[in-house]
Amino acid sequence: MEECYAIQDTSEIITPAIVVFREVLESNVAKMIEIASDVSRLRPHCKTHKMREIVELQVASGVTKHKAATFAEAEMLADAGVRDVFLAYNLVGPNIARAVRFRQAFPEVVLSVTADHLGPIQALSDAMSRAGTTIEVLLDLDTGQHRTGVEVGEHAIELYKAIVDAKGLVPGGLHLYDGQNHQTDVSERRQAVMACWDQAAGLRDQLAANGWPVPRIVAGGTGQFPIYATIDDPAIELSPGTCVFHDVGYGQMFPDLDFQAAALLLTRVISRPTSDRVTFDLGYKAVASDPPADRRVIFPDIPDAKLVLQNEEHLVVQTADAEKYQPGDELFAIPRHTCPTSALHKQVFVVSHGKLVERWNVVARDRWLTI
Repeated sequence: MEECYAIQDTSEIITPAIVVFREVLESNVAKMIEIASDVSRLRPHCKTHKMREIVELQVASGVTKHKAATFAEAEMLADAGVRDVFLAYNLVGPNIARAVRFRQAFPEVVLSVTADHLGPIQALSDAMSRAGTTIEVLLDLDTGQHRTGVEVGEHAIELYKAIVDAKGLVPGGLHLYDGQNHQTDVSERRQAVMACWDQAAGLRDQLAANGWPVPRIVAGGTGQFPIYATIDDPAIELSPGTCVFHDVGYGQMFPDLDFQAAALLLTRVISRPTSDRVTFDLGYKAVASDPPADRRVIFPDIPDAKLVLQNEEHLVVQTADAEKYQPGDELFAIPRHTCPTSALHKQVFVVSHGKLVERWNVVARDRWLTI
């Protein structure tokens, strides 16, 4: 492992554990701001880390606008001093009333959400009007992922008009998340991303021609971030997320992203069941299990490691060097998908200059906090 990942004393770290290396984290944040070229263009997503301290670090670096996926994340952002929170999620059911409670609890915070259907737009309007408050709503666009959103066209214009006309709602612009664009070849990704941007920008021009305000287009995620960052448009807001921690999946899919893993999993050997197998205390309760079972982590110090078995509290690795490892030995693993991995841990251990200095709570791993 590189020297930046050295820890002088691991005796207080209960494994499996996420260890956040502060200097690497700070470097990733600085690099994110550098790519954006102007910190005011950034609206980073907090779903990767879900921690107040990281938000405070970003705010101290000049990042004033932030993005969330849950009300717990939105509340964590507000508690950390963020005054412009974009909850990039279509609100239905009890979340309509929660939006009202959020506005009442944090009147100084500008809260914006997404919508792609007339029913929730009307329900949100009714709730905000009854409460005597307002909320910004961005029209959620579907440019090919087909997860949420509305395709660019006449129906999109009709929905935006409904937002403009609705009492209690403030038109907040457009949300463009093109998660389908994960081409490893940069030129192919650029072509695909720009095709999505052209759709959103064209719709923006149509809406503006009708005299409707379109204050922002929140665009992309981490993989698309460097490409959207090259666009010179005053409406664009860039919303990378994973780059603060980085992970194996993004590193392999997007090798052009010049970030370094800042959140590693410390794990200990608990058994040597056969001559070529080593068992670690790294089950799928400690690392995201959405990647295939044989590709959930990599062990930088075991280049030939083959993940052959994983259960709730065990991870069995096959390696020709198994005899090197004894119960109690410690190794680092880098998760393939860091965002859901962080949600599996109550706390992370923070290391600075080789010393364990803090523990940070993963506050927004819960579905709700107080709202």
